Amino acid sequence: MIGDWWLVASNMNLNSIVMKVKSYRELRVWQQSVDFCVKVYKVTSIFPKEELYGLTSQIRRASVSIPSNIAEGQARNTTGEFSQFLGISKGSLAEVDTHLEIAKRLGFLSSESFQLFENEIETIGKMLNALQNALPKKQ
Repeated sequence: MIGDWWLVASNMNLNSIVMKVKSYRELRVWQQSVDFCVKVYKVTSIFPKEELYGLTSQIRRASVSIPSNIAEGQARNTTGEFSQFLGISKGSLAEVDTHLEIAKRLGFLSSESFQLFENEIETIGKMLNALQNALPKKQ
């Protein structure tokens, strides 16, 4: 891992504050995406058992991928690699969004629960974009 990475801490209005961090654990986007993943696991625990190796597994795998790629990218050697892993996290976030839409349409997830997840997905997506944009362009 090289030097310090930049943290984009966001308030409720998603105004960015940039400061140095030494570990991915300090990144608010990592913390929030871990919390999001835990919520995904909890909500999918009530999905039909026949979906355990189908939609349940897919949603869980994609949700785990979000904070995991943030962590792996931050531990890499270059800013470019970190940015690439943040892009993978964004892709996994879109994948979870799609899976949750399908779960809602199948009746596994209420519209109210879906909307709460949508709000978090939007926030995490904005935080990932802000962090990616805040990274130094050359290193």
